[in-house]
Order: sequence, then C-alpha cells, then structure tokens
Amino acid sequence: MADQVVNDFSVTIATVNGSGSQTANVTLLRALFKMGIPVSGKNLFPSNIQGLPTWYTIRLSKNGHLARRDEHEIVVALNPASFGRDLAAVLPGGAFFYADDIQQSVERTDIAVYPMPVKALARAADVSANLRDYIANMVYVGVLAQMLGIDLGAIQQALDFHFKGKEAPVKSNLGVVQAARDWAAENLKKSDPYMCEPMNATDGYIMSDGNTAAALGAIYGGVQFAAWYPITPASSLAESLNVYLPQLRKTANDKQTYAVLQAEDELSAIGMAVGAGWAGLRAMTSTSGPGVSLMTEYAGLAYQAEVPIVVWDVQRTGPSTGLPTRTAQGDLTQVYFLGHGDSQQVMLLPASVQECFEFGWRAFDLAERLQAPVFVMSDLDLGMNQWMTRPFEYPGQPMDRGKVLWEKDLEELNGVWARYKDLDGDGIPYRTVAGNRHPAAAYFTRGTGHDEHAQYSEDPATWEANLARMKKKYGTARTLVPKPVIDTLQGAEIGILSFGSNDPAVEEARILLNQAGGPQSDYLRLRALPCTQEVSEFIKSHARVYIVENNRDGQLRQILSAAIPDQAPRLRSACHADGLPLTAEWVRDAILAQEED
Repeated sequence: MADQVVNDFSVTIATVNGSGSQTANVTLLRALFKMGIPVSGKNLFPSNIQGLPTWYTIRLSKNGHLARRDEHEIVVALNPASFGRDLAAVLPGGAFFYADDIQQSVERTDIAVYPMPVKALARAADVSANLRDYIANMVYVGVLAQMLGIDLGAIQQALDFHFKGKEAPVKSNLGVVQAARDWAAENLKKSDPYMCEPMNATDGYIMSDGNTAAALGAIYGGVQFAAWYPITPASSLAESLNVYLPQLRKTANDKQTYAVLQAEDELSAIGMAVGAGWAGLRAMTSTSGPGVSLMTEYAGLAYQAEVPIVVWDVQRTGPSTGLPTRTAQGDLTQVYFLGHGDSQQVMLLPASVQECFEFGWRAFDLAERLQAPVFVMSDLDLGMNQWMTRPFEYPGQPMDRGKVLWEKDLEELNGVWARYKDLDGDGIPYRTVAGNRHPAAAYFTRGTGHDEHAQYSEDPATWEANLARMKKKYGTARTLVPKPVIDTLQGAEIGILSFGSNDPAVEEARILLNQAGGPQSDYLRLRALPCTQEVSEFIKSHARVYIVENNRDGQLRQILSAAIPDQAPRLRSACHADGLPLTAEWVRDAILAQEED
C-alpha cells in the first residue's frame, strides 16, 4: 500500500435522487468538520423529484481549500444506473465502495474495491419496513467510518444536530452506523492509503449554507416583509425566513412584526415587495434568473419611482429553464442593465456564507439610502451547499433608513418639500412613508414622467433632468457599496479579478500557478457594482488582468469594459460555464494557456 494520504482527498457518493441519502451525506460532512478537518460539500442533483442519479462530493483539505475538485479518490456507488461511470471516475490508487447487490462486474485492478452488504444490514436494522430504504444510507457511513477512521462520537454529534436531539431517530441511525462499522472491521481489509485524523483547523467555525445565512442577515437587518414564489435554488431562502423569524423576532406582547407571503407568481411577489417598500417597510423577495426575467417590469417601476426593495437572485444556469439544479453566474448583464430605458441596478456580490449574512442586512441599508432596488447576486453553489464559515457578526451599525421626512421635519419646512428634488447634490431626494400624519406628507407615486414635485409631466427638459439626477444617484452608489478585497504580492506580474463563489477556486489557483512556475498574481475580489475607484486603479496597475467568472460570455468583463472603456484592452476573459463550480485547476490552466500565447 502506498504512503498514507491524510485529510487531503475527496469522497463522492453516488445514489438515486429521492433516496434519502442527503441525511447520510451531511452526517459525514459534519462529522469530519467536528473532527477539526476543513471540509466542503458539493451536491450534484437532478431537477426531477426522484429517480435520476445524484452525487455528493466531500472534499477534505488539511490546507483549508474549499473549492470543488474534479478528482475522485474515493467513490461510494449505490446506483446501478451510474455504476460504470462511478467506477471509471476513481483515480488510480483510489478506493471503490459499492452495494454488493449491484450485479455488475468490477474489473479494475488499480484501485481498492470494497463491497458492502447494504440491503442485508438495512433489513437487520430495528426500524419499520418503510424506513429501511432510507436508513440503508447509514451503512456506507459506518463502513467509511471504519475504513477511513471517522470518529463515531463525531458521527453521533452530527446525527444529534440533524435530528435536533430527538432520541429515537438518532438511536436508530447510529445503530446502523455501528453495525456497518463492526461488519467492516470483521470483513474488509484496508488496501488504500486514505485516512482521516483529528485536527483543530475548524476551531471557531460553524457550518451553514448561503440561503440560510442570507435569511438570518435579513432578519437581523430588520426585514418586515418578504414575498416569494418557489424556484430552485432560491426557495430555501424564504423557507429559512419562515423558520427563523418566529424564533428570533419576538416582542413583549407577542405582536407579529413581519409578514412572509408565498405569492401566486414572481410578478406578484415583487409587486407586493414594491408596495411594502413604498409604504416604508424593509421589503424583499428572492428568486433566480427566470424569476428575475418576470420581475423586470416591477423592478423598473421601483427604479423610476425610487422605491427601496431588496431582491436576492440565487443564480442557476440559463437561458430559459436551463439546468435548474446547476450553478452559474450568468445573470450579471441581465440584472446590471435590468429594465427598458436608461437604468442601471445596484448589485452586491457575496463570495462566502459570511457575506451572505452581511449583505442580508446591508442590502436594506443601501436600498433605503439610495431609494432604489438592490440586487444580491448569490448562486446555487453558495446558496444551497454547506460551507465552513466564521460565526455571523451582529450588525455593528444602526439601521440606515435614508432620507425620510417625519412630521417634525415637515413642520420645520412649513410643509414645503419636493419628493424628487436633489437638495444635497448626491442625486438622492427626500421621501415620506405611509403613517406620516402631516398634511403635506402625501405625494403621487408614479412610474411615468414626473417633475420634482411628483406631478405628471411630459416636458422634455424635465424628463431629461430627472434622468440625469438618477444617474448622479448611481454615481453616489459607488461611494456607498462595499469596497473590493485586494491582495497584492511583491513582484506580481498579472492581476486576477473575480467575484462570488469563484473565490475559493481563485485563491487556490494562485498557489497552483506559483507551483507550476506560472506568474505571481495580485487578486481583486469584487464585492459590488457599480465598481468603486479601487477597481479602476487595480486594472490600471497591471498590463494583464484576468476576469474569472462562471458564465459563457465573460459578462463581468463586458460590464467593466463599458464602465472603464480606456482600460478594456488590459482585460482578458477566463470564463467557463458547464453548470458546475469552477475548480482551481481549471482557473490555473485557463490563465497559463493565455500567458503562453
């Protein structure tokens, strides 16, 4: 047997969609995390309800790398339909675990092969017959625990967390794990080099998915109204609001201070949010690319009428229905220029679960300060997969409600004010909200042409002046949005610019570039659009800047080329769109290929 490989490999579990394997997979992920090993989990599942193949990959990385890998050192095969593909995917020297009732030959001699009596151990479990197919997944948890050295106590802790301390399901699942572990100890002889050992590299971390973090951030940011329509991969964001709002939003008299409504479609969802935002509530909706397409008209109304709302776009592949359960970053140009006529949208670009939480509350501050829609551009990989993260930090600043006039303010103004007049030179006017009792508080909100006093107008000069003021407001947004994160190295030859869930792959790719003898790189991670001055300065300081993104056409490069046209010749695209998260190896190779041209 080759030298041991400890805490630095991937485990891929191949099952059938709807088989209940997710509980077992997340149990493994959390158990490894509780052993102190840095881990990440990627769920590759079909868009049907059940029956098609699904894969779950856990990456262990003693160095803390969390990006997806294409390599599969260990594969667990429980699906006859994908058996041949799964067997072929194992790296030479790897390990192949499979359910022994699958009647297919295993002819490879360059890997370790371990059959498992999945059905037999499930039949022996002390559970009702209708649960056996589900609990059978715990067989591979127990076998892997024995063969890889996964701590049984950590598995019990993971099960306890998953079942919220309910003794009966924890006991029954742990019983199968123990039985499978004992069987493996008696019947399997280890002939592969892969092992797990306890570390302390997860101290101070928790695990969460981005959609849950976004919901929690919105709650701590004071969300009062959310409307949504189910769509993969955004549904769990609104569902998390329904879970955590009753727990966290409590008042002394149990008065409900929020509303979460499932609308009949995406148009209704954003329409309700616009109405709530106009009334002065912190309002939001969540969707994905197809939903954004339907929401365009209402987004234009919010832009023109200057109503603050927050829209979470948890991106998936497109066009059209595309691949609903695959990830991408293909909505950038759609959202950036969303709406007919001259409009530009403010966008936040979270790259981590921590930033999903932060932007959950910060988006409301920006929307109300700017009196405009703010779009948060997450994606399926970030939103639905489990990630290691530092614990979320309570907002360290008071809520920014923006320029709101109340009764006292209007008294001081003798009731004389203009809803759409720029008094401060930043393009942002003052507003009132429903509930203001002053007689002068009311104004007529419209998406049509209007003057500073919100009166209908078709006057050309008035229309153009209003457009110019809103463009000035967009310029003000540059000074308010989160600044990019920049990492520079002495003697760096190139710049890399990326955003969102690409970040782990880019960070690891910079190391791989150095190991391959490639160029040293500076790295700018964009956190928002419109881009700030730091972005322009970063591009100007490099002869070549590679824009790494998960879409076909290099959409961020298109946006930056339009925003900073004199710097466009410095920008090079490294874009890829196969429905999967980027890997560090792909980023490295894409940059090296262009450097060698």
